[in-house]
Amino acid sequence: MANPTDKTAAPHLTGHGPEWQAAGLGAKDAQIATAWVEQIIDKRSMLTNKDRVEDVRDAMWQLEKDGEIVVHRVTDEHRPVHVKTLYGWDKKIPTTRLWHHKSCGQCGNIPGYPTSLLWLMNQMDIEYLDETDQTSCTAWNYHGSGIGNVESLAAVFLRNFHQAYMAAKAQGLPEGYYYPLVHCGTSFGNYKEMRSFLVHSAKLRERVRQILGKLGRLVDGKLLMPEEVVHYSEWVHVMRAEIAKRQVIDASGIRATIHPACHVYKMIPEDVIYDDDVLDGNRVAVSTGIMQSLGTQVIDYSTWYDCCGFGFRHIISEREFTRSFAIDRKIRVAVEEARADVMIGHDTGCITTLDKNQWISKADGRPVSLPVLADCQFAALVCGAHPYKIVQTHWHASATEGLMEKLGIDWRAKKAEFEEYLKEVAAGRGETLYDPRRMITSGPGYKRIGQSG
Repeated sequence: MANPTDKTAAPHLTGHGPEWQAAGLGAKDAQIATAWVEQIIDKRSMLTNKDRVEDVRDAMWQLEKDGEIVVHRVTDEHRPVHVKTLYGWDKKIPTTRLWHHKSCGQCGNIPGYPTSLLWLMNQMDIEYLDETDQTSCTAWNYHGSGIGNVESLAAVFLRNFHQAYMAAKAQGLPEGYYYPLVHCGTSFGNYKEMRSFLVHSAKLRERVRQILGKLGRLVDGKLLMPEEVVHYSEWVHVMRAEIAKRQVIDASGIRATIHPACHVYKMIPEDVIYDDDVLDGNRVAVSTGIMQSLGTQVIDYSTWYDCCGFGFRHIISEREFTRSFAIDRKIRVAVEEARADVMIGHDTGCITTLDKNQWISKADGRPVSLPVLADCQFAALVCGAHPYKIVQTHWHASATEGLMEKLGIDWRAKKAEFEEYLKEVAAGRGETLYDPRRMITSGPGYKRIGQSG
């Protein structure tokens, strides 16, 4: 490891600043230095042994009362399920009338991620809107490069949630009919952070109000803020019993390890679901809950708390750190310690990092391989979704054939079916999960359903 004070060192090996120093610890000392993770984190002490934090929703209610903002509420029509968060606060998770806030990384790198979620919703007749009028949250730019700024992130956050609030008008339905469901863990954490900043900074609210006013993205001249910021994995968690009713493949022989995403549960941790029925309430409930409901063996491993290695800036400026961390701190531990059949996650960057960097393990002559799927992908798979048409395992760099064989899925036959289906797609006879006429709710190309042409 390069010394950052060495002026002859290659720039790309000098870390992220003069404070960075190589520890030079041996294996035994390194284990001692990190032993507190295994001793303490299980009981959530890192998150709860501190001053009680404010519930941001209380501050929102006051701002709404003062005429500063309008709050988009989760109503009874959204059929919410009440869950408990870190401090025992209630959080309302809407289960229907959902507006899909998609993920740029999922759509570009892991398309089976969003299609599995939509497929599950179709199986349960969930009402939703999957339109095109959405932007990226831009948080990767902010965290990865430092070029972005809080004003732009806050404006993008409220712009997208305003679109969710207004989108139903294209169908002649009232404002607020659909409630946003955020697919990406990065967006989820970023939006919650921006909401907190907006609530506590009158200056930021005024700057963002000016920006959104120019875009026509205010409600009665006020900023629109969501009562809850909801991640798709939270929807999967509260719907886990309904999903399990549709299970057609026995998963009891599967040893599953869970990777909880930093932006999902370490960022604004007071907002995250903990359930006494999931690991005795000692760890975040999402992903583990659905895997338990599907009958898998959820196996613990010592580095469960570790980041996947993505780290935003790491993947840009210290890519080999990302790769070695993902392999040696996560994948190899799950394989050798937990003897896992699959690693399950709930965030775009994590799935991409853990799935697509396993080839680097061959570099030191110790290759390791482990299927990495999102919780909704695994759920769809055992509920009968096609492994290639829907779950799209062929987009994954880590091999999934062994997992499918252990689940009793004839992947060769499924692959042959998929290849035949591709011929239909090439001939213009492809299938869709969603009526494409509903994807455009305004602007050029918009046509009301029922119009000709």
